[in-house]
Amino acid sequence: EVQLVESGGGAVETGGSLRLSCQASGINFGETDTGWYRQTPGHECELVSSIRSDGMIYYSDSVKDRFTVSYDNTKSMMYLQMNGLKIEDTAVYYCAADILPTVRYMMFCGADGGSWGQGTQVTVSS
Repeated sequence: EVQLVESGGGAVETGGSLRLSCQASGINFGETDTGWYRQTPGHECELVSSIRSDGMIYYSDSVKDRFTVSYDNTKSMMYLQMNGLKIEDTAVYYCAADILPTVRYMMFCGADGGSWGQGTQVTVSS
């Protein structure tokens, strides 16, 4: 059974940084397509960044050059380093595995299958 647990969310001012972590069990990062998504009330779930099993990395235009995704299989951890945070980055962030990386939006996080964490709140204020 795959289990994913996110941590590292919190409140930060604009321009600040946070690093989200995703502790995994039951999978090895790099052997499946994984990603970070986010969702705010009333909006679709958005793919923020993904790492495909072939090593290809994707960032949405809204976070490119500010966010960096990585993983460390020795610790079963995936990370999302978020720099230069903006108010519009405020959302619940989810890590997911066995995703379809071509699906950039979905009605709600988890709607398209795969394994998902419970989410971690990121709040950016001015």
